[in-house]
Amino acid sequence: MSYSTQHLKETAEILARIDPADCEKCVRELVGVRTRGGRLFILGVGGSAANASDAVNDFRKIAGLEAYAPTDNVSELTARTNDEGWASVFAEWLRGSRLNAKDALLILSVGGGNLDKNVSPNLVAAMQLAKQVGARIIGIVGKDGGYTAQVADACVIVPTVNPGNITPHSEAFQAVIWHLWVSHPDLKVNQTKWESVVPAR
Repeated sequence: MSYSTQHLKETAEILARIDPADCEKCVRELVGVRTRGGRLFILGVGGSAANASDAVNDFRKIAGLEAYAPTDNVSELTARTNDEGWASVFAEWLRGSRLNAKDALLILSVGGGNLDKNVSPNLVAAMQLAKQVGARIIGIVGKDGGYTAQVADACVIVPTVNPGNITPHSEAFQAVIWHLWVSHPDLKVNQTKWESVVPAR
């Protein structure tokens, strides 16, 4: 079996194991944020930070949901990292944004955060702040979901089918899942470009 065949086979297996009910629960949470006039703050590091930028665009443009990613502001992110430390960078950014009970966090993460292993402590601190102020927490995470899966109000865990490919599959499926959400008829409010210009057959 070629590696390409193996990777695509793993992808199909993951797809078959994702629970649609978890996706529906997340969509209900997102509709709730929009209905109450809240904001969606999308947090991720590494490849998940890049996905957060893309997701912000889709939630704002397609779903009409006010959304932001702290990692889009490199100046503030690096200043806070330099002056205050990496572990608090997201929580302090959210405090500056007056995170409140109308809002929600969307955590994009391979491991979901784990303080004992010092993995993504910045995500954990942000979620702890969200719990303090009553903001909702939504997640798309890999492995066992880590801290995100423990505290989230709604969460999709990308199943592990090959321990050697947790990161690529987790980050790839973040995009699959958030695109499902913004395409969901309960959340989508604006037509996407190609669907609006290509005539239906």
